Parts: sequence; C-alpha cells; structure tokens
Amino acid sequence: MPQVDHLDLVPALVGPDEFNALVSKGQTISVAASPLNDSHALFITPTYDHALNAKSSDSEDQPIYFISLHGAPSSERRLFITDTLAIFTAMRDLKNSAKSQPQDWLQSDSSITVLRKLGIDYSTFIKECWVHASQPIPRDGPLQFPSDHYRSLFTCFSLFVILFTPEPGYEQAPVGDELMEWLNTHFIEPSTEEGDHLSSLDKPWEDETFWPYLTRAILRGLTKAAVFFLETLSTRTSQDLIPMAETLQSIVQSQPRLQNFTTEREFAQAIRRWKDKVKALRVDMDRIPESKRFDEFENWWERLSDIVGILEGRAEVVKRVCEDLGADWKEVCVAWGIFVDPRLRRQDLPDVVADVLMDMPPDPTSLEDNIHAALFSSSFPDALEHSFDLDPWLSAHLADLMEALSLLEPPADEDLEMSLRDFYVLSYAEYLHSDPALWRITVDYMYACGEIGKKRGDEVLLRVPLKLHQTNNPSADSIRAGDITGTLKDINESCLQYQRETVRRTVCNIASQIFIQEKNYGLAASYSTSAENWTGLGRIVDYVLEEYIQRGPQPFIEYASAIAPIIPTLTNQPKINGVFYHRMIFAARYARLHELLGRHEFVEAALDIVTIFQEDVAPSSWWAVVLCDSVPLLEYEPRLLFSSPQASLLLLKLEEVIARASHGASTEYLSTLLRTIPNGNTNAALHRLQVVRLALARYFARCTVLKA
Repeated sequence: MPQVDHLDLVPALVGPDEFNALVSKGQTISVAASPLNDSHALFITPTYDHALNAKSSDSEDQPIYFISLHGAPSSERRLFITDTLAIFTAMRDLKNSAKSQPQDWLQSDSSITVLRKLGIDYSTFIKECWVHASQPIPRDGPLQFPSDHYRSLFTCFSLFVILFTPEPGYEQAPVGDELMEWLNTHFIEPSTEEGDHLSSLDKPWEDETFWPYLTRAILRGLTKAAVFFLETLSTRTSQDLIPMAETLQSIVQSQPRLQNFTTEREFAQAIRRWKDKVKALRVDMDRIPESKRFDEFENWWERLSDIVGILEGRAEVVKRVCEDLGADWKEVCVAWGIFVDPRLRRQDLPDVVADVLMDMPPDPTSLEDNIHAALFSSSFPDALEHSFDLDPWLSAHLADLMEALSLLEPPADEDLEMSLRDFYVLSYAEYLHSDPALWRITVDYMYACGEIGKKRGDEVLLRVPLKLHQTNNPSADSIRAGDITGTLKDINESCLQYQRETVRRTVCNIASQIFIQEKNYGLAASYSTSAENWTGLGRIVDYVLEEYIQRGPQPFIEYASAIAPIIPTLTNQPKINGVFYHRMIFAARYARLHELLGRHEFVEAALDIVTIFQEDVAPSSWWAVVLCDSVPLLEYEPRLLFSSPQASLLLLKLEEVIARASHGASTEYLSTLLRTIPNGNTNAALHRLQVVRLALARYFARCTVLKA
C-alpha cells in the first residue's frame, strides 16, 4: 500500500506551467476539506482582489474535484480492520491497567507474556486473511489488496514477535533456530518442485541442480532432504567420495538443536562435540589428493568442501555460498545464527546484520525487505517508516507494541511533542477516516493517543451523520430512560466510554435542533435535557407556546403534552434556571387547561386557571391570555366555578395588567394577547380585558345574589 505525496487530476484543472496565467485572469485554485472524512474538494475560484472588484456574480461553470490520499477500506480489508481492533483494544486495556501499577509493571514477566500473546494474535489474524485472500473462491468483487500484501504483513509481524517478544526467561537464549523456522516458513528454498524432480532421477547428482539443492537444504536445516540426497552419493564411482558422504550424512543428522536440550550449557557442549566431528571430516577431506577429487562427472570435492565449510561456521564461506545460490542477506544472517555462532543472541544480532548488509544490502525496491532489515538491525524508527509506506495498519500496530515494550525513545517533551507511537496510530486513524462508516473504529484509535488524539476524536464524533430519519426513532420516554438507538446511541456510548461529556452534550444539542426543525418537540426537549442545555430547553418551550399563537389550542395541546413528561425529571436538577422550569410548567398546565375546556370539564379547568396564577408560573406576557380564557368559565350558568377569593385573585391580576399596560408596559403584558387578535392593537387588547372585567363584575354580582 504505497503512500502518495501528490495526486494527478485528470483532466487537469490547470495545465503545466499555466498557473501564472490563471492568476493573471484573477483566478486561483482553492481547496476545502470535507467535515465527513479525509477527502478534499478542489476547484477554481476568483482571487480575493478580483472578487472584491467583480461587478457581476455570474461566472462560468467550473468542475469540482473530490480527492483523497487514501482509498476507503473495502472488501476483505474491512473485515481485517474490524478483527484486529479487538486485539488493539486488549492492548489499550493492558496499558490502562499499567497506570495503576508500578512504573516497570509492563516489563514484568506476566505483562510480557500478555504482550507476546497479543503479538501472536495479530500474526494469526494476518495469516488468516492471507489464506482467505489466496483461496480461488467466488467473491462479490475483487480484493482491495492482493494476497501477497497480507503475506508481507505476516512476514514482518511474525519476525517482530520472534525478535522482540520472546517467552519470559528466554530473552538471552540463542535465536538462530527460531529465525531459521521463520525463514523456512515464509521464504521456502529449495523448492518442493526441485526436490520432486531430483528424487525422480536414477542419478540425481548428474543434474545441474543437485549440488545447489543439497547445499541449500543443509543451509536451511532441512535434515531429511539433505540425508536423502547424501545417500544417493553412495552409488557414485569415487571411492573417496562415498565415505565422506556417509560421514557428512551422520554429521547432518546429529546437528544439535536448542529445543532438544533443557539448558543452554548442554546445548553449547553438544555444539562443541559436533564441531569436533566437522573438523575431523575436514582433516579427512584435506588428505584426499588433488587427483582424486574428481570423478567422471565433476569436482565433487569442491562441492563437498563448501558444505563442510558451512558446517564449520566459516563466515566467508557462508556469504559466498549464499551469493552463489542467489540467496539474500536474510539467509546469511539466519545461517550465521545456526553455523557461525550457534549461541547468537537477540541483542548481538544487529552487529552481525550490519556486517552482512555492507556486502549484501536489502532490495531497495522492496518495502518488505527493508522492514526486515530494520527489524534485524533493531532500527525501530526505520522499521516504522518503511512499515507506514507498506501499510499504515502495520506501522500503527507495530508502534503500539514497541512502545509497550519500551523499544521507542520517548519524546524530549511529552507535553509539546507527539510520540512516534501516537504519530503512526493517528496516521492509521486518518486512513480509517477515509470511510465515514468506520467512525467508531477511527475514534477508538484516536482516543488512544493522548490529548491530540482526543481532540481529533472529538471532531470526528461531532461530524458523524446522525441519520435520525433512517432508524426507528425512540420515544421521548425511552430517551429519558437512556434508551437511545441507532447512530446516536453509538455516539453516546463512545462519549461515555472515553469520558467525552462535552462532545456528548454537543451531539445531543445537534439532535435536538434537528427535531426542533421537524416540530418533534418531545424528542427535542428530551435531547436538550440529556445535554443539560437548559437555555435550549427554554427555547423549545417558547416554540411550543408559539404553536398556540400561530395554530391554536389543538396543535399546542399535542406539542405541550409531548414535553410535559420531562418536568418530573427536572426537579432534581440544581443547575436549571427557575425561569425555564416555570415556563415549562406553565406550558404543560396551559395545555391541560385547554384540554379540559375541550372536554367541558369546567370545574377542573377553573381550578387550573387559579393554580397557574397562585403558583406564579405564567410569564407576565401570558397573563392577559389566561384571563381571557377565564371568561366562559366566569359566565358558566349552571354553577359558580370560582370561590370569592379565587375570583378576587383573577381581578387582582386583571387590574395589574391593565394598570401596567396603561403606564407604558404594554409590550411586557399585552404582547402575546395582541398576537392572538387579527390586526390587533393595544386598544383591541384592552377591549378584550374590559370584557374580562365585565365578566368578573357579573360573577361577583351572582355571588352576592346567591349568598343573599
């Protein structure tokens, strides 16, 4: 997955060497970043001076290019990303646990064991993806990355696990056998086809590939194949070759392997005894006269001498033979740990690699080979740089493990500088951001990267499309109970998980605004409450009251009933402003009043009017409206609905409204009533209040008569 530092637009917005001409025409190239993902829009716009002096807004149509440095993950790649996130999460949890432990807790045997397992888990997932991508099975579409890409990831990650996460207690153990197993697993030489071809021949030594195959088999530690073809030499005519081959066969079969010994000391002793046998074979070979080192086919002695030279551990022979066989530096370094220095330790490997690379540098065209070289050399910054060029996934997860293993140098000032680990993890997160659907995974990586990562994660969450119309919207009751569904629920969970309360409230406010636009005031109020946005909740109440003014009682009753269940939840909110709280209570009470009037439940309606004034929950601008609503109740013939003190309270409020309005406060006390009167003015409003006064006068007269 090579990284690019520029993109070519086809067709080009501006041709080569034409930019100055474009500027001379008063135009330039502008770019705008997408708030949704890592894409950009590129287009031609007027320059600032030209735009100021332009007399017309007309301009010719210009194309807009949408570009991105990353291709969005698709196909098998999305599955790979999702599966490996689980391991990254386990790594994050381990690091979080370390914060409450002693400083070197991550370097303890128990922690190293966990880190090793996580590294092996990464390798296993990569291998599974490689195998899946290699299978010739029907697919919905082409693979985004070929199987060879995952093979490269597998070789790199498994090498890192071998070199830097040994089992506790084996840190100082020789590493040659493990590296040879890795080499034979990922870079198979000699090929199976070559072996099958030679084994099918009666006289395989006559084939030109015989000695290269045999030498490579011994170099790679393929004992069975080497012994098999050494046995075929017993049928050759040279009487000096046959005993040499038989001895060599015995030596190859008896080569000590570390895993067969309980202690390194026993292994070292066995190596010395085995080396003595090799030296004895060399002495026997040197005694063979020059004239007898040939048979009718070739100079077998030179071929055999190269093999013995390898077994002796002669560095120059190992290098020369590997070059002759077309092997690269990796094979030389691994063979070094088997033959030249069988007790080669991990910390000594970089010195050997430096010596080998001077004569056999890595392939400059292969990122994989350069990653291997950097890991063999313990050059971690170089390894991460090449890994990033191969695949941002690899650099991010290697860096995460490297930091946990204390392999990376911390920044000089952690408050001002970003660590290498955070840089590569955030770079991978930016790659994930190329697909907006992966926002959950994107923020998981971002929030694992200190304050910078948290700020980037916040920006991603704030711009996730809520898709409120693509899900079954929950009821207001379920939202108040915490039962939020769909994308908003996922965002809410992410905010709670990473303690991003400010972001959660902001997103709830955004959702509230969306529902306000749809006049779904119940959900809007619930989200504002969840965000503890009391000012916003007050605005929602104003919108609900506005519905009464604009559309009348019936729609108002519906909207006010939707927000009424929130009121009990606000009693335990010390931060809520009393004005907003009383306004909401008034909206609910006033809606209930009109609902009772509609059902002709006049006794309860009269009681609600009195309660509204007694509890002083009505805004002063609504007093006149409520007083006007009392007229039909005051004129109700079957019975008196108000007691004398209650009627006196209504009269007191009426006189206050009229007096205040007459002394310049008509805006404060009559504004709402004026809006309910078509083409109304202050005189019309005062006339309505005179009607209320007349109704009260009649009511008091009825009270007097009935009492008499």
